[in-house]
Amino acid sequence: MVAADASEQLAWVAGHGVTTDDIALDFEHAFRMAESLAEEGSLDPAVVLDLGAIDLIFCGMSGRDRTGRWAEDALATDPGWVRVRALARQVLVVLLGEWHRPLPEICVVR
Repeated sequence: MVAADASEQLAWVAGHGVTTDDIALDFEHAFRMAESLAEEGSLDPAVVLDLGAIDLIFCGMSGRDRTGRWAEDALATDPGWVRVRALARQVLVVLLGEWHRPLPEICVVR
């Protein structure tokens, strides 16, 4: 999801009735497993570094002064979003040989 084009992310967010920060929260949940996967040899340690860089960027985007970084239009314009998208694409190319993948379908439980 993090690697998708901003327009695809926006459509996905709107289509599932979630917010942009849900993209980062979903990443955070998955990232928590990265070190364990690297330790067992299932994930390249270099990939873990790139994932860690994404996590740091998202952490830097959080806080009291959001300055619109989580607004929907920020997906296309905010430097943090642009950088995490590039890093996520880099990770997918290393892991899968390409970055453009179908977006996940989710069921939102409220």
